[in-house]
Amino acid sequence: MSSTLESPAPFNHPSKHTSGLSVLRLADAGEASKRVAREIGSLIRHRAAEHRNCVLGLATGSTPIRVYRELVRMHREEGLSFHNVVTFNLDEYFPIKPDAAQSYVRFMNEHLFDHIDIVRANVHIPKGTIELEAVPGYCRDYDELIASTGGIDLQLLGIGRTGHIGFNEPGATKDTRTRLVKLDNLTRLDAVKDFGGMEHVPLLAITMGVDSILQSRRIRLLAFGEHKADIVQRAIEGRMTSTIPASFLQTHRDVQYLLDDAAAECLSQSTYGETV
Repeated sequence: MSSTLESPAPFNHPSKHTSGLSVLRLADAGEASKRVAREIGSLIRHRAAEHRNCVLGLATGSTPIRVYRELVRMHREEGLSFHNVVTFNLDEYFPIKPDAAQSYVRFMNEHLFDHIDIVRANVHIPKGTIELEAVPGYCRDYDELIASTGGIDLQLLGIGRTGHIGFNEPGATKDTRTRLVKLDNLTRLDAVKDFGGMEHVPLLAITMGVDSILQSRRIRLLAFGEHKADIVQRAIEGRMTSTIPASFLQTHRDVQYLLDDAAAECLSQSTYGETV
């Protein structure tokens, strides 16, 4: 199924690895976010018309907030219903309580779930409170639950300065599944402002794996700002390597990077073609 968006077709990256990878350079983060939100809304409505669920993979952090804001607006002003939507979040800090200020449960409630008509039983976020010895089994069950719903229709991603997607830090291989991981120090440094000091930032997290992400039918990755420009260039134009886990997206059949001017600054123009 194609999106109802009307705009120039994105340039397809010519690399032998990337038949399904495209890059859009947009005027600003707001326009990129609205574009993704419209695609998600179209997909939800299409699935509803077929009396089917729409399964979304969701991300946290500052990057997707504008997407969630637009989806909430579409719900309130355009009647977009989320009653047929099932969600799976990428990751969660470990250990952390769901009511902690920095938990992704709280983040998702604040920015999306508290403002729409989603069925709460259809919301899935990795639990940061399970016993350590239960984590491996819990992670296997998380992947199996995604599969049992029919798989993720659209996965929303950001990219960390280490090249991580989810919390798949450098060293993560393409075949990784949902699991407990150690966070890179750069990733923890980026979280200091949320936790009020490096000593309070968790060392661990539960994350969907690279292979778990690659199973999604569509992937939409948003990246904004000059601090993302170098890693975006390496992930798209560089060779695939576990040093930059996002580079494994080059193999996906339908992955699109949506970038503002600053994040696209290091890319060669042949990668993104004309600006949308």
